[in-house]
Amino acid sequence: MAGKKYYAVAVGRSTGIYTDWATAEKQVKGFAAAKFKSFPTRAEAEAWLANPVYQKKERPGESRQEPYAKPAPQPCDPEAIIVYTDGGSINNPGPGGYGVVIETDGTRRELSGGFRHTTNNRMEMMAAIVALRELRRCGKKIILFSDSSYLVNGIKKGWAKKWRTRGWQKSDGQPVLNIDLWRELLDLLEGVDVSFNWVKGHAGNELNERCDRLAVAAARQSDMVTDVVYEAAMAS
Repeated sequence: MAGKKYYAVAVGRSTGIYTDWATAEKQVKGFAAAKFKSFPTRAEAEAWLANPVYQKKERPGESRQEPYAKPAPQPCDPEAIIVYTDGGSINNPGPGGYGVVIETDGTRRELSGGFRHTTNNRMEMMAAIVALRELRRCGKKIILFSDSSYLVNGIKKGWAKKWRTRGWQKSDGQPVLNIDLWRELLDLLEGVDVSFNWVKGHAGNELNERCDRLAVAAARQSDMVTDVVYEAAMAS
């Protein structure tokens, strides 16, 4: 019996990872310049989706000499921990929540929480912080996916470190928002091998969609904690 396959759709009607060909085929059949590929593991599919480069097949008698391709932002490492995070607030600002899905060693864990008054960006950051608090001593590479450009670019492009160096000021001299969360996030990243990757939101990606549902459910709870720093800043 054939093993389970994961179908990564990089260009199609709806991009993401699919676990059955019938659904994946609907996204690419008849779609101009569709780009997709199947993999035996989700980790491999996620890694390719982040940098969807086709490798040239080797013909009989040919020496193996592949053209240079920019390395993927994370290795195709079956031992790595896959993390998806998402967050948001209703009416922004308003009641907010975050959702986290962690896949490691064939198991899945989900984390979520809500705050009575906060912002989208703070919840996106809080989701990543909660995940890293949980995994900081795991000793494995962490591949983190988020649909927040604010979060991913802040870390991947080095913005947050530059802000910290300038005393939490932007290049135009304006103060940085969410300093408390950027500070904790940078502290959590010290000595930990983490790759931050952007993924398109609401595009059929199973784990991204799951995080979104967790975040929305958390934001709608009746009993939520206080985002003390944010509420204090709004009151001052």
